[in-house]
Amino acid sequence: MNHIFLTPRSTPKLLSIVMPFCNEQDIFSSLRPQLTDFLDQSPYSCEVIAVNDGSSDRTIDLLVEWSMADPRIKILNLSRNFGHQSASTAGIDYASGDAIVLIDADLQDPLEVINEMVEQYRIGYDVVCGQRIARSGESTFKKFTAWLFYRCMQSFFLESLPRDVGDFRLMSRRCVDSLRSMRELHRFLRGMVAWVGYPQICVPYQRQPRVAGTTKYPLRRMIRLAWTAAISFSALPLRISFWGAGVMAFLAIEEAARALVEHFAGKTIPGWTSLMVVVCLCNAALMVAVGILGEYVGRIFEEGKGRPLYVVADTWNLAPRDDCDASAQWRKTMPESEKVYSK
Repeated sequence: MNHIFLTPRSTPKLLSIVMPFCNEQDIFSSLRPQLTDFLDQSPYSCEVIAVNDGSSDRTIDLLVEWSMADPRIKILNLSRNFGHQSASTAGIDYASGDAIVLIDADLQDPLEVINEMVEQYRIGYDVVCGQRIARSGESTFKKFTAWLFYRCMQSFFLESLPRDVGDFRLMSRRCVDSLRSMRELHRFLRGMVAWVGYPQICVPYQRQPRVAGTTKYPLRRMIRLAWTAAISFSALPLRISFWGAGVMAFLAIEEAARALVEHFAGKTIPGWTSLMVVVCLCNAALMVAVGILGEYVGRIFEEGKGRPLYVVADTWNLAPRDDCDASAQWRKTMPESEKVYSK
């Protein structure tokens, strides 16, 4: 582990709170008063970058109404659902604060923890992660799989990834600037932040149950995120497939040797069963290896297209930034009457 030299900082002049939204209309009755109260009582200036990730309910309507009443609420409306990681990236790209906090809109992560994160930021840490010491309202299965995931990731793929942390974290401006240079399509933000390598520390807290609505990370999406995390930071799955193929090859050689011994011993066994076993084992090993290789090749193909991570359809209380959204380039040539992206 590297020795950490910390340089104390002053309180951030502006704190950006990035908050992705996807079908969260049921949470507004609780979120709006709590977040407004936090902003009013904060000793430092704050802005909220609310990213609507293709919601199919009234989330965007409620966000626009809120932004018109409070200029501190700034909205990015994506053209469709790009996923939580891309929506979070969009908010981070548009945040202009000295420190940026990424937090979900479901109120499971207490807003008060942000003040503790700012204190660690002032000490000199560039990344302050919220570490869950309790996960209220979650099943035993989800708790166990989360526990297993972080320990496997830390042991086999990314040693610097803190245990039991989600995307809830504070990042310094220089950390965010480094993070923004990483434009891969398949994103695992908490791993990318750890990979950047700036001084980080964890702040323990108790995660609360959802106030309203349903989780946007069911088992299927959690498995997909775990797979993305695994293959984004290591070629270990390819090596495992190679080792597996080696084991199958060893078994095939063993079966061949046994067949020769039986042949010279004068036994008249047809050998159909052993032949089928060897063929099946070898084919299974080959298919597993080819499948994992295909996953890597497929991602290379998708990355090679060079498509933007997200497309911003509309903004409120925010000006478009050419260095963030690739679609901003063609907006320059549009007639003024058609420029409806900024309101």
